[in-house]
Amino acid sequence: MSVPQLNDEQRGDEILAVFDTAFGELLAADPAAFRVKFRKMAASAFAFYRGTACLFYHDLDAEKRGGPYLDERTSRVWIHGDLHAENFGTYMDATGRLIFNVNDFDEAYVGPFTWDLKRFAASVALIGYAKALSDEQITELVQIYAGAYRERVHALATGAKRDEVPPFTLDTAQGPLLDALRDARALTRFGLLESMTEIRDFERRFAGGGGSIELDAATRYKVLAAFDGYLETLPDASLARPDSYRVKDVVGRRGIGIGSAGLPSYNILLEGHSDALENDVVIYIKQAQTPAVSRHITDPAIREYFQHEGHRTVISQRALQAHADPWLGWTELDGAGQLVAEVSPYAVDLDWGDIDDPEEIAAVVADLGRATATMHAAADDTSGESLVPFSTERAIDAAIAADEDGFADLLVDFAHGYGARARADHQIFVDLFRNGRIPGL
Repeated sequence: MSVPQLNDEQRGDEILAVFDTAFGELLAADPAAFRVKFRKMAASAFAFYRGTACLFYHDLDAEKRGGPYLDERTSRVWIHGDLHAENFGTYMDATGRLIFNVNDFDEAYVGPFTWDLKRFAASVALIGYAKALSDEQITELVQIYAGAYRERVHALATGAKRDEVPPFTLDTAQGPLLDALRDARALTRFGLLESMTEIRDFERRFAGGGGSIELDAATRYKVLAAFDGYLETLPDASLARPDSYRVKDVVGRRGIGIGSAGLPSYNILLEGHSDALENDVVIYIKQAQTPAVSRHITDPAIREYFQHEGHRTVISQRALQAHADPWLGWTELDGAGQLVAEVSPYAVDLDWGDIDDPEEIAAVVADLGRATATMHAAADDTSGESLVPFSTERAIDAAIAADEDGFADLLVDFAHGYGARARADHQIFVDLFRNGRIPGL
């Protein structure tokens, strides 16, 4: 990984410039949310890395004009955009199956497939360093990830049907992936509703507190109008009965999480698939953000394919994720694109806190390599979208086949180089933050 050699002061100025481009408008609108975001990012190098996809792609910018394994096709496949080791978890798909796979598609876009792999590889280096693994052990983990990805892509490209490559489910997953699925299965819709709502006057309503914000009449009207627009983007199968779209309550939410600071958000409580109160559905409307990678992909055909960032997020997720959330859709609010999806009762993220045994880490990393390959293979000419009109697995397989031996080495070198860069950047960032050097805070 070659990044220009700057001293700490110069790199600090570069980081501030990238932050201003990526966060400036939102930070000015809600400085308090960014103080929370930045304190979370200050906690560890990995937390900093999670919150700085903008800096990552800034550093990769020179590679947009080419690079190993990148050609006309492999440079424009659907990518996750923020593929790190913690962006995997459970969800219930449209068929009612609990799945463990990639999640959080806010940064998804069309670009070089290697950018996903590099972002993941560097995250492995950061996790390995935090767990005091040696450089040799980190090298082996990245090699395992590369090998599992390569094996799965090749299998899909040479005849294995996607239905013959099962997703990670309660029947097929092992180790921490199976643990996450079992934890998800133990969750209930009733438990989610109990944590967010209460029964008033024989009807379920959102409870006060917990970050919810009561809306004035004008805002409520705008949100409900946006909801009506969202309904038109849903597949017909999403509405299980004629009144599945009946709104019971609406509240505002403050942006939460490292990636959502400053973004307005709303929760809507809907009638469930029966009159019973325990199966009501909570969906959220969240202003979609400009993906960091899009600032470094200049193809107008890609940019013009999407109506707005909400549309981009949904179309990308539907392409990358088989049987996506049936409530997944988009709308507009105050002229900004919005992402709409269910607040899932069955979401459990992969927890690296207790994954410490090197053999167990290796098994998890291999599974995540297979999941990455399956995701890339899903989003192509068979996805129903015309933006990527070719078989991505065949294009990627052919590109890797041209230099099999160098594939893992590319990711290993990047992982060590950028992992070290991110650790140094984290310290620079902490000093900028605590010394009041970030404008607007």
